[in-house]
Amino acid sequence: MELLYAIESIRNPVLDFIMAAITFCGGEVVFMAIAITVFWCFSKKNGYYLLTTCFVGTLLNQFLKLMFRIPRPWVKDPDFSIVESAREEATGYSFPSGHTQNVTGTFGGIARFSKKKWLRAVCIVIILLTAFSRMYLGVHTLLDVGVSLVLGTALVFALYPVFRKTEEKPETMYWLLGVMGVLALVYVIFLEVHTWPADIDAGNLASGMKNGYTMLGCVAGMALAYFLDQKYVHFDVKAPFWAQVLKVVLGLAIVMGVKEGMKPILNPIFNGHASASAVRYFLVVVAAAGIWPMTFGWFARGCKKKK
Repeated sequence: MELLYAIESIRNPVLDFIMAAITFCGGEVVFMAIAITVFWCFSKKNGYYLLTTCFVGTLLNQFLKLMFRIPRPWVKDPDFSIVESAREEATGYSFPSGHTQNVTGTFGGIARFSKKKWLRAVCIVIILLTAFSRMYLGVHTLLDVGVSLVLGTALVFALYPVFRKTEEKPETMYWLLGVMGVLALVYVIFLEVHTWPADIDAGNLASGMKNGYTMLGCVAGMALAYFLDQKYVHFDVKAPFWAQVLKVVLGLAIVMGVKEGMKPILNPIFNGHASASAVRYFLVVVAAAGIWPMTFGWFARGCKKKK
């Protein structure tokens, strides 16, 4: 807490605004936009790599939050104040930092597969600034962000060699998805049957449950999309710049439409249970990785005609 009090002393409105903007790099929207753009426009293998790294990281992060149940800094010390704009997203337990885990998986993954030194440097700076922003805003301690940096980096380096093998041995992807599916299933079963203490944070437990079912849906969606592409679609990531922009803008609109549009439909069907997230994110991933790429042949032909 001494470090957080020291950082609190340098706060000012300008830095508050800058740090609130930087911390957005660790959010779900940025992760989805970057991973999907890489998948559609640059490299399918690296797109799957980023998605998997962040999915597994989120699952691990939520598990640790529920196991350790460490409260947020201002809960531990009522005299400590936070930047109020950060309070809305700072729900549940503090350890480890979810935003830091996400930004490390996303930008750390890019730094791992990129051969451009300047891009690697930019990614590392974004990761460190985002981690610092969580402490500046007062929503995490050094331990929270430090452990997330270590875990995220470990996943980035551990998973990269696996995805390099998928080019020569596509079946490796099925084995990886199978392991991820088993982990998600075991995690969900554990949360469902485990006897939690009476003072458990209900919001954090619900979030952990939702992320477990989300992981199940995402893995199933990735498996179906990967099968469709290997067997039938074989989409090409190359296209003219204007076509790449259309692919991303229209595609993200469709994906976000499915993500948000299916929520009010599925939640009543499943009586608000977290299992609705499994179905919803299955549809999101299938739309993003299986159905929308079926249109990429038109973009590729546009590229050839231009040449």
